[in-house]
Amino acid sequence: MEILIVSIIAFLVAILTFFSGFGLGTILTPVFMFFFPVELSIALTGVVHFFNNIFKIILVGRNANREVLIKFGIPAVLAALIGSAILIHIAEAPPLFAYTLGKNLIEVSSVKFIISILLILFASMDLIPFFRDLTFEKNKLPLGGIMSGFFGGLSGNQGALRSAFLIKAGLSKESFIGTAVVVSTFVDFTRLSVYATRFSQAGLVDNLNLVICATLAGITGSFIGNKLLKKVTIKRLQTIVAVMLIVLAVGFGSGLI
Repeated sequence: MEILIVSIIAFLVAILTFFSGFGLGTILTPVFMFFFPVELSIALTGVVHFFNNIFKIILVGRNANREVLIKFGIPAVLAALIGSAILIHIAEAPPLFAYTLGKNLIEVSSVKFIISILLILFASMDLIPFFRDLTFEKNKLPLGGIMSGFFGGLSGNQGALRSAFLIKAGLSKESFIGTAVVVSTFVDFTRLSVYATRFSQAGLVDNLNLVICATLAGITGSFIGNKLLKKVTIKRLQTIVAVMLIVLAVGFGSGLI
Protein backbone atom coordinates (compact mmCIF):
# COMPACT_ATOMS: atom_id res chain seq x y z
CA MET A 1 0.00 0.00 0.00
CA GLU A 2 2.81 2.43 0.83
CA ILE A 3 4.31 1.90 -2.64
CA LEU A 4 1.04 2.97 -4.28
CA ILE A 5 0.53 5.99 -1.99
CA VAL A 6 4.11 7.27 -2.29
CA SER A 7 4.20 6.73 -6.06
CA ILE A 8 0.94 8.62 -6.65
CA ILE A 9 2.10 11.54 -4.51
CA ALA A 10 5.53 11.56 -6.20
CA PHE A 11 3.81 11.70 -9.61
CA LEU A 12 1.49 14.57 -8.65
CA VAL A 13 4.12 16.59 -6.81
CA ALA A 14 6.65 16.19 -9.64
CA ILE A 15 4.13 17.81 -11.99
CA LEU A 16 3.82 20.75 -9.60
CA THR A 17 7.56 21.27 -9.14
CA PHE A 18 7.84 23.13 -12.43
CA PHE A 19 5.57 25.95 -11.28
CA SER A 20 4.74 25.64 -7.57
CA GLY A 21 6.63 26.94 -4.58
CA PHE A 22 7.28 23.43 -3.30
CA GLY A 23 9.73 20.84 -4.45
CA LEU A 24 9.42 17.09 -4.56
CA GLY A 25 11.44 16.65 -1.38
CA THR A 26 9.41 19.11 0.69
CA ILE A 27 6.18 17.15 0.32
CA LEU A 28 7.54 13.63 -0.15
CA THR A 29 9.57 13.64 3.08
CA PRO A 30 6.57 13.86 5.45
CA VAL A 31 4.78 11.23 3.34
CA PHE A 32 7.67 8.83 3.85
CA MET A 33 7.64 9.73 7.56
CA PHE A 34 4.25 8.02 7.88
CA PHE A 35 5.93 4.71 7.05
CA PHE A 36 9.61 5.01 8.02
CA PRO A 37 11.94 6.64 10.60
CA VAL A 38 12.78 10.27 9.89
CA GLU A 39 16.38 9.77 8.83
CA LEU A 40 15.40 6.95 6.45
CA SER A 41 12.56 9.07 5.09
CA ILE A 42 15.00 11.86 4.23
CA ALA A 43 17.41 9.39 2.64
CA LEU A 44 14.71 7.65 0.58
CA THR A 45 13.34 11.01 -0.54
CA GLY A 46 16.88 12.03 -1.47
CA VAL A 47 17.24 9.05 -3.80
CA VAL A 48 13.93 9.75 -5.54
CA HIS A 49 14.76 13.46 -5.71
CA PHE A 50 18.22 12.80 -7.16
CA PHE A 51 17.07 10.60 -10.04
CA ASN A 52 14.18 12.94 -10.75
CA ASN A 53 16.71 15.77 -10.99
CA ILE A 54 18.88 13.74 -13.36
CA PHE A 55 15.90 13.54 -15.69
CA LYS A 56 15.30 17.29 -15.27
CA ILE A 57 18.92 17.98 -16.21
CA ILE A 58 18.29 16.19 -19.50
CA LEU A 59 15.31 18.48 -20.06
CA VAL A 60 16.65 21.86 -18.92
CA GLY A 61 20.23 21.45 -17.62
CA ARG A 62 21.78 22.95 -20.74
CA ASN A 63 20.40 26.33 -19.70
CA ALA A 64 22.37 26.46 -16.43
CA ASN A 65 24.58 29.50 -15.84
CA ARG A 66 28.21 28.46 -15.25
CA GLU A 67 29.19 31.52 -13.17
CA VAL A 68 26.26 31.07 -10.78
CA LEU A 69 26.98 27.35 -10.53
CA ILE A 70 30.47 28.15 -9.28
CA LYS A 71 29.52 30.94 -6.87
CA PHE A 72 26.41 29.22 -5.53
CA GLY A 73 26.89 25.54 -6.24
CA ILE A 74 30.34 24.96 -4.70
CA PRO A 75 29.42 26.48 -1.30
CA ALA A 76 26.14 24.51 -1.44
CA VAL A 77 27.96 21.21 -1.91
CA LEU A 78 30.40 21.89 0.93
CA ALA A 79 27.60 22.94 3.28
CA ALA A 80 25.56 19.87 2.30
CA LEU A 81 28.37 17.70 3.65
CA ILE A 82 28.04 19.38 7.05
CA GLY A 83 24.24 19.23 7.12
CA SER A 84 24.22 15.55 6.17
CA ALA A 85 26.78 14.68 8.83
CA ILE A 86 24.68 16.47 11.47
CA LEU A 87 21.58 14.51 10.41
CA ILE A 88 23.40 11.21 10.88
CA HIS A 89 24.66 12.36 14.27
CA ILE A 90 21.31 13.53 15.68
CA ALA A 91 19.56 10.42 14.32
CA GLU A 92 21.47 8.44 16.95
CA ALA A 93 20.63 10.83 19.81
CA PRO A 94 18.28 9.76 22.63
CA PRO A 95 14.69 11.11 22.71
CA LEU A 96 14.57 14.87 23.07
CA PHE A 97 11.58 14.80 25.39
CA ALA A 98 8.70 12.59 26.47
CA TYR A 99 5.24 13.15 27.90
CA THR A 100 2.13 11.21 28.75
CA LEU A 101 -1.16 11.56 26.91
CA GLY A 102 -3.83 9.62 28.72
CA LYS A 103 -2.21 6.27 29.43
CA ASN A 104 0.29 6.53 26.60
CA LEU A 105 3.92 7.57 26.93
CA ILE A 106 4.94 9.61 23.88
CA GLU A 107 8.62 10.06 23.06
CA VAL A 108 9.86 12.56 20.49
CA SER A 109 13.30 12.04 18.95
CA SER A 110 15.68 14.93 18.31
CA VAL A 111 15.71 14.35 14.57
CA LYS A 112 11.91 14.21 14.27
CA PHE A 113 11.50 17.41 16.27
CA ILE A 114 14.16 19.32 14.31
CA ILE A 115 12.83 18.17 10.92
CA SER A 116 9.31 19.14 12.00
CA ILE A 117 10.47 22.65 12.89
CA LEU A 118 12.20 22.95 9.51
CA LEU A 119 9.08 21.75 7.69
CA ILE A 120 7.04 24.41 9.48
CA LEU A 121 9.64 27.05 8.61
CA PHE A 122 9.85 26.24 4.91
CA ALA A 123 6.10 25.75 4.51
CA SER A 124 5.53 29.12 6.20
CA MET A 125 7.77 30.78 3.65
CA ASP A 126 5.00 30.25 1.09
CA LEU A 127 2.27 31.58 3.38
CA ILE A 128 3.79 34.75 4.84
CA PRO A 129 4.20 37.51 2.21
CA PHE A 130 7.44 38.76 3.77
CA PHE A 131 9.15 35.39 3.35
CA ARG A 132 7.43 34.58 0.05
CA ASP A 133 8.79 37.77 -1.51
CA LEU A 134 12.19 37.58 0.19
CA THR A 135 15.13 37.94 -2.19
CA PHE A 136 18.85 38.63 -1.84
CA GLU A 137 21.30 40.57 -3.97
CA LYS A 138 23.62 38.79 -6.40
CA ASN A 139 26.69 39.33 -4.22
CA LYS A 140 25.09 37.11 -1.57
CA LEU A 141 25.19 34.01 -3.82
CA PRO A 142 27.92 32.21 -1.80
CA LEU A 143 25.94 32.78 1.42
CA GLY A 144 22.84 31.46 -0.31
CA GLY A 145 24.72 28.38 -1.43
CA ILE A 146 25.87 27.70 2.14
CA MET A 147 22.38 28.08 3.61
CA SER A 148 20.62 26.14 0.87
CA GLY A 149 23.17 23.32 0.88
CA PHE A 150 23.24 23.02 4.67
CA PHE A 151 19.48 22.69 5.05
CA GLY A 152 19.37 20.45 1.99
CA GLY A 153 21.80 18.07 3.66
CA LEU A 154 20.08 18.27 7.04
CA SER A 155 16.45 17.98 6.00
CA GLY A 156 16.22 17.75 2.21
CA ASN A 157 14.56 21.19 2.10
CA GLN A 158 16.63 23.50 -0.07
CA GLY A 159 14.34 24.87 -2.78
CA ALA A 160 12.88 27.89 -0.99
CA LEU A 161 16.25 29.31 0.05
CA ARG A 162 17.81 28.47 -3.30
CA SER A 163 15.08 30.36 -5.15
CA ALA A 164 15.32 33.37 -2.82
CA PHE A 165 18.98 33.83 -3.72
CA LEU A 166 18.95 32.81 -7.40
CA ILE A 167 15.97 35.00 -8.29
CA LYS A 168 18.23 38.08 -8.06
CA ALA A 169 21.08 36.59 -10.08
CA GLY A 170 19.89 38.20 -13.30
CA LEU A 171 19.01 34.90 -14.94
CA SER A 172 16.42 34.29 -17.61
CA LYS A 173 13.54 31.99 -16.70
CA GLU A 174 15.16 29.11 -18.58
CA SER A 175 18.56 29.72 -17.03
CA PHE A 176 17.04 30.06 -13.55
CA ILE A 177 15.31 26.68 -13.83
CA GLY A 178 18.34 24.97 -15.36
CA THR A 179 20.73 26.36 -12.75
CA ALA A 180 18.43 25.41 -9.88
CA VAL A 181 18.14 21.85 -11.16
CA VAL A 182 21.90 21.40 -11.55
CA VAL A 183 22.65 22.82 -8.09
CA SER A 184 19.95 20.66 -6.55
CA THR A 185 21.42 17.57 -8.21
CA PHE A 186 24.91 18.37 -6.88
CA VAL A 187 23.53 18.77 -3.37
CA ASP A 188 21.53 15.54 -3.67
CA PHE A 189 24.59 13.60 -4.79
CA THR A 190 26.63 15.02 -1.92
CA ARG A 191 24.12 14.27 0.80
CA LEU A 192 23.37 10.81 -0.56
CA SER A 193 27.09 10.03 -0.42
CA VAL A 194 27.02 10.82 3.30
CA TYR A 195 23.69 9.06 3.91
CA ALA A 196 25.10 5.96 2.19
CA THR A 197 27.14 5.20 5.29
CA ARG A 198 23.83 4.33 6.99
CA PHE A 199 21.78 2.98 4.08
CA SER A 200 22.49 -0.69 4.74
CA GLN A 201 21.54 -0.25 8.40
CA ALA A 202 18.53 1.96 7.71
CA GLY A 203 16.97 -0.38 5.15
CA LEU A 204 17.40 1.17 1.69
CA VAL A 205 17.91 -2.22 0.06
CA ASP A 206 14.77 -3.53 1.76
CA ASN A 207 12.77 -0.69 0.21
CA LEU A 208 14.32 -0.76 -3.26
CA ASN A 209 10.99 -1.47 -4.98
CA LEU A 210 9.46 1.56 -3.30
CA VAL A 211 12.34 3.79 -4.41
CA ILE A 212 12.15 2.54 -8.01
CA CYS A 213 8.37 3.01 -8.26
CA ALA A 214 8.47 6.47 -6.68
CA THR A 215 11.38 7.50 -8.92
CA LEU A 216 9.61 6.38 -12.10
CA ALA A 217 6.43 8.14 -10.95
CA GLY A 218 8.39 11.32 -10.26
CA ILE A 219 10.11 11.22 -13.65
CA THR A 220 6.77 10.74 -15.39
CA GLY A 221 5.31 13.66 -13.47
CA SER A 222 8.28 15.87 -14.34
CA PHE A 223 7.89 15.05 -18.03
CA ILE A 224 4.22 15.98 -17.98
CA GLY A 225 4.88 19.11 -15.93
CA ASN A 226 7.55 20.28 -18.34
CA LYS A 227 5.36 19.66 -21.37
CA LEU A 228 1.98 20.87 -20.21
CA LEU A 229 1.98 22.94 -17.07
CA LYS A 230 5.17 24.95 -16.67
CA LYS A 231 3.36 28.26 -17.30
CA VAL A 232 0.69 27.63 -14.69
CA THR A 233 0.62 29.19 -11.23
CA ILE A 234 -1.79 27.98 -8.59
CA LYS A 235 -1.40 30.02 -5.43
CA ARG A 236 -4.45 28.57 -3.70
CA LEU A 237 -3.02 25.06 -4.02
CA GLN A 238 0.29 26.31 -2.67
CA THR A 239 -1.49 27.70 0.38
CA ILE A 240 -3.44 24.49 0.98
CA VAL A 241 -0.29 22.39 0.73
CA ALA A 242 1.59 24.74 3.07
CA VAL A 243 -1.12 24.51 5.73
CA MET A 244 -1.23 20.72 5.42
CA LEU A 245 2.55 20.50 5.79
CA ILE A 246 2.45 22.66 8.92
CA VAL A 247 -0.29 20.50 10.45
CA LEU A 248 1.68 17.34 9.67
CA ALA A 249 4.86 18.87 11.05
CA VAL A 250 3.14 19.78 14.32
CA GLY A 251 1.88 16.20 14.55
CA PHE A 252 5.33 14.74 13.93
CA GLY A 253 7.07 17.19 16.26
CA SER A 254 4.69 16.46 19.10
CA GLY A 255 4.90 12.71 18.61
CA LEU A 256 1.19 12.38 17.84
CA ILE A 257 1.95 11.08 14.32
